[in-house]
Amino acid sequence: MTLPTLVLDSFMSPHAVRSWEDVVTELFTGKVEILSEYEEVIYRNDERNVTMRMPAVARLLKPTMRFKKGVKFSRVNVLARDNFTCAYCGEKKTMRELNYDHVIPRMQGGKTVWENIVTSCYPCNDRKGARTPEQAKMKLLIKPYKPKTLPIAHPVLPVRAVPEEWKPFLPAALIM
Repeated sequence: MTLPTLVLDSFMSPHAVRSWEDVVTELFTGKVEILSEYEEVIYRNDERNVTMRMPAVARLLKPTMRFKKGVKFSRVNVLARDNFTCAYCGEKKTMRELNYDHVIPRMQGGKTVWENIVTSCYPCNDRKGARTPEQAKMKLLIKPYKPKTLPIAHPVLPVRAVPEEWKPFLPAALIM
C-alpha cells in the first residue's frame, strides 16, 4: 500500500503532499527530516538490524519562498487567491468541491483571465449557468483581480482523507 507523505516547510507549515519515494530520496540527500512514520515497512536489513518505515510527515530543512512573483494563471492559483471560498455563497470548501467560474460567461464574450474568473462551488456554478451574476440574480461576494503575489495557500482537507499521522501537524482550520 502506498500512502502519501505530508511535507512541511522549515517553519512547520504544510507545504506539499508527495510520494514516500520522493521523500526518502530527499531524506538521503539531506533536504528533509522525517517527523512521523506509518506502520508500513519499506526497507528491512536483518543483517544490520535496520528497518525503515514509510514516512508520513517530513519537514524541509531549508526555508522556502513564501511569496511567488509573477503569478501564473491556473485553477489552483484562482482557488488560492479566493481562499478556497465560493464567490457566490461564501462557503469555504475543499479543492474537490470547487472550480472556477467566468463572471461574464464565454458565450457572452467573457475571457479566461484573472479579472473575469472567480472560485465557485459546483451548486452555485450550476445555478448561475451561462449567465452573469446579475442575470442569475446572484450576488458576487469576491471581486476578481489579478494578484501581484500569492501567499502559499493551504487547501482545506476533508477529515476522511487526512491520515491520523498528519493530524498533529495540521492546523485545525485546514481540516474540515
